[in-house]
Amino acid sequence: MDGTGAPPREGVTVVVDAGKIVRVGAASDATQAGATVVDLAGRTLLPGLIDAHVHVTAFELPSVLKGEATVAAEVKHHFIAAGLREMLRMGITTLRDVGAFGDDLLHARRAIELGAFTGPRVLACGRILSATSPGGAHFARMYREADGADEMRKATREQIRRGADFVKLMTTGARSVVLEDPEPAQVTRLEVATVVEEAHRMGFRVAAHCEGLDGTRLAIEEGVDTIEHGLELHREPELLAALAESGRVLVPTLSCFFDLSETHACLWAPRLVELARAQREEAHRTVEAARAAGVRMAMGFDSMPHGASALELVRMHDAGLTALEAMSAATAVAADACGLGRELGTVEAGKIADLLVVDGDPVADPRVLLDRERIWLVLQSGRAVAGASLER
Repeated sequence: MDGTGAPPREGVTVVVDAGKIVRVGAASDATQAGATVVDLAGRTLLPGLIDAHVHVTAFELPSVLKGEATVAAEVKHHFIAAGLREMLRMGITTLRDVGAFGDDLLHARRAIELGAFTGPRVLACGRILSATSPGGAHFARMYREADGADEMRKATREQIRRGADFVKLMTTGARSVVLEDPEPAQVTRLEVATVVEEAHRMGFRVAAHCEGLDGTRLAIEEGVDTIEHGLELHREPELLAALAESGRVLVPTLSCFFDLSETHACLWAPRLVELARAQREEAHRTVEAARAAGVRMAMGFDSMPHGASALELVRMHDAGLTALEAMSAATAVAADACGLGRELGTVEAGKIADLLVVDGDPVADPRVLLDRERIWLVLQSGRAVAGASLER
């Protein structure tokens, strides 16, 4: 399954050399003398999965009983590394982190680059840009508050200096903060335009948190590259049409609404649980409307636990995408959302050999991607890094 949306093909040989795919052909094609041959009969080869919306550091350290030794803040680094390893083990070869607390993720990204441990390819945004807001107090180490065009421009430059791969902007409030109302735009048109102008001028993409329509409209009209959540878009067909025409990507993040309204409802304020129930319905309507309008959608789990990202793929399938469309959302389209579509996301000659081998057929049943034992082999840049076959 090549990730392009084309039907799966049988009897295919994929030749990998120096970390890249050099040929995709018939199984009868001769391979180079001395090449290592891995027979995948009965299994499915597909691109490595890409989670386009994740918060790697958004978890709590284990609590301890009174009288026990306290858990030092530095312990979190080990849990971050463990979470990243588990994501790779479950076939997530690339992730786009859209907001982390402090610089812990940037340090983990550097540790992966230096070979301290194996993990997914990490794209980070540094701090999330936000107007002065209740969310800024709630997520003090995740947000960079800025007001006015000049402050937004400076804040954008700060994230680039910090080592960000892209810029994230809050155009509306967040459903996870009681004091915030997601409906009105939280920033002005000029502020959005300034962030987009500055980021694009420097060669960086912009992702925007969009819940209410006012902020979503500003993001789309001012050229933001990816719309995160966008759950009310089904109400505005012209905005969906604009997204479809431009080829920009919507990341609907269905799982986060399940989290607040169902999976982890006991942890949230009742008002937010009720809001999430309504938003879950809105988000599903938007997925249906976006598909009908031809909008490209990418998989973004925006939830926990680490390693369960494919649950979002399953939920997108349940919401109306075909299995092949859901697979593309987690591969080719997610790569484009990350700005890496020319390098990753499909099984094609010239692409980086980030590949996943599944013991089963995820097109027939996407839930096989949630079965740890079915994740048979994970390759990153052509190197076997994880999978059940390496643990036997």
